[in-house]
Amino acid sequence: MPLPASARFAKSWGAEPLHDGRWCFSLWAPDAQGVSVALAAGLIPLENEADGWWSIEAAAAPGESYRFHVDGTAYPDPAARAQEGDVHGPSLLVDPQEFDWQNDWDGLPWSEAAVYELHLGTFTEEGTFAAAARALPRLRDLGVTLVELLPVAQFDGRHGWGYDGVLPYAPHNAYGSPDDFRRFVDAAHGLGMGVLLDVVYNHLGPSGNYLSAWCPSFFHAERSSPWGQGIAYETPAVRDYFLENALYWLTEYRLDGLRLDAVHAIEDHSDRHFLDELGERVRAADWGRPIHLVTEDERNLARYFAPDAPFDATWNDDWHHAVHCLLTGEDEAYYAPFAVDPLADIETALRDGYVEQGQQRPAAKAPRGEPSAALPRTAFVNFLGNHDQVGNRARGERLHQLVADRTALRVASALTLLAPFVPMIFMGDEFLTDAPFLFFADFTGDLAEAVRKGRAAEFAQFKAFGGEVPDPISPETFAASRIGRPRRQEQREHERFLSELLSLRRAHVMPLLAANPAPIAAVRREGAAIEAVWDFGEARLSLRACLGDAPFTPHGDPLLVLTGPDSPFAFSAALLPDRHT
Repeated sequence: MPLPASARFAKSWGAEPLHDGRWCFSLWAPDAQGVSVALAAGLIPLENEADGWWSIEAAAAPGESYRFHVDGTAYPDPAARAQEGDVHGPSLLVDPQEFDWQNDWDGLPWSEAAVYELHLGTFTEEGTFAAAARALPRLRDLGVTLVELLPVAQFDGRHGWGYDGVLPYAPHNAYGSPDDFRRFVDAAHGLGMGVLLDVVYNHLGPSGNYLSAWCPSFFHAERSSPWGQGIAYETPAVRDYFLENALYWLTEYRLDGLRLDAVHAIEDHSDRHFLDELGERVRAADWGRPIHLVTEDERNLARYFAPDAPFDATWNDDWHHAVHCLLTGEDEAYYAPFAVDPLADIETALRDGYVEQGQQRPAAKAPRGEPSAALPRTAFVNFLGNHDQVGNRARGERLHQLVADRTALRVASALTLLAPFVPMIFMGDEFLTDAPFLFFADFTGDLAEAVRKGRAAEFAQFKAFGGEVPDPISPETFAASRIGRPRRQEQREHERFLSELLSLRRAHVMPLLAANPAPIAAVRREGAAIEAVWDFGEARLSLRACLGDAPFTPHGDPLLVLTGPDSPFAFSAALLPDRHT
C-alpha cells in the first residue's frame, strides 16, 4: 500500500503555499494602520479585510526569506514554519508537502504507552534531531513505546529548556530543519515508537515575542501569569493561533500526540474553555491513528480524563512527591504535605491515582484536587523524575544521585513501571547518568542578568536546595546536562533492569489494560508493607512492596522478586487468577 502523501495544515496566520508558485500571506493585526510582506520581489502591501485580518496572494518560492512589515517596522512571521536564523530575523517559506515519508504507521493505543521524556539539546552530544534519531534504537531496545520531546518551538538563543518559545510553529533551528524533525518522527515510527510533543499554550517567552509590540490586542493588559502577559483566548483570532498550532503539529509532523504544559495557567473566560475546544477539535479529526493528549495541571482535576473525555492522561506529580519524600526525607516547599506520611500517600496513589483529591491535608496551604478513584488507571502518568522535578532543584540532582540504597531505587522503579498506570522515564535515569539536569538558557543583556539573579534568589530560602546555584546562562551549565551514555557496569546493569521491567509490563500488564483500563483496586498496608491488587476481570495483578522495616513475604509464583542484603526494601509481582475462577 503506498504511503499517504505529506499533508499541509492550512493555517489562518502566516504564509501558506497555494499552487503554481503562489502563496497567501495573512496576518491578524487589528491595531495596525498598514501591513506589508517583504519578499525577494520587493515590499508588497496586504489588503485590510474584516475583523482585523490583512492578506494578499503573491509569487514566491520555498526556501525564500520573508518578513512582515507592520506600520513600517519589520518582524518575523509569528506563525513561521521556519526561521532563517534566530527569532529576531527573517522567516523562511516552507512547503511541508515536499517531504517524502518513508514509514507507514498506524499508531499505538494508550494502553501500550511507556513514555521516555527527553530534551533534544542534551539527549545527545550533538543536540540535534538527526543525532537523536540515531539514538532511538537504544530506546526501542529498552522497551520505550512513546518518546516525549520537551518543546521544540523556536526560542531565543541556541540552548534552553524550550518553555520560552516565541514562534510556536517553527522547530528550533539549532536542532535542525523542519524536515530533520520529520525524519526524527519517521525514524521513530519505523522502529515501532510514537512521538509526543510538549507544547506551551499558557504564555510566550520574554525575548523575541514581537506580538506584544505590534499586536497588543493579542494580550490582556489586566491579566498575567508567572511567565508573562495574559493571552486573550476569548478573541477568535488569538484562540485559533493556538488551536491551529495543535492541529498543525499533528498534521504536518505526524505526531502521535501532545503534552500540554501547565494548563492551569490558561485563563480563559469564554463559554467554552480553550482546553475543552482543543480536545474536541483534535478528537473530531480522522487521523488514521490514535492521538494522545496529556496535560500538566496542578489542580488535580478529574473531569478531563473520564472515559468519554477528550484527554488521555495527566502528569501525576503526587506519585513522584510521595516516593521522593519517602526515599530522601525532604520536606520543604511543595514536598511538605507529602513528607507527613509518605507511606500513606503511596497507598492512596496506588489505589486512587491522585493523593490530593480535595481533602484537607497537614502542611498543605489549601485543599487541592478532585476524587479520582473512578478514573481509568491510564489517566495517570507516573514517574520518579522529569525535567521539572530534577531541573527545578538548584543543582539538578536526580533521584539516584540522592538515594544511596540501590535496592530502594529498584523497588520504586518496579512499582512505577509495573503498576497499571502509564510509566514515564526521564532521559538518563534509565542508566543512572552522572549528569544533572540543570536550568539553562542563552539570553543576553539585562534579561540574562535578571535570570541569574532570579535563579539564585529562588533557592536562597531552601536548606535542601541550598548552596551555590550554577549560572543558568553559562554554556558550561548546558554542557553539564548532556546525559552521555552508560559506561560503568552499574549503569549498564540498571538499564538492563529497567528493560526487564518494561518487558514484563509489555507481556503481562499491557494486555490487561487493553481489555480493561479501569480495574478495581484493593490496596492494603500494614506499616511499611503494601500490597496492591488490581482486578481486571480476567486476571488480577498483584504488587507487594516493603518500603521500610517490615516483614516481607514474596508471592508464591512471582513474575519478579527484588531484595537486597543491606536494604529493608523488597518487592514482588505476580499475576493471580480471577477470584471467581
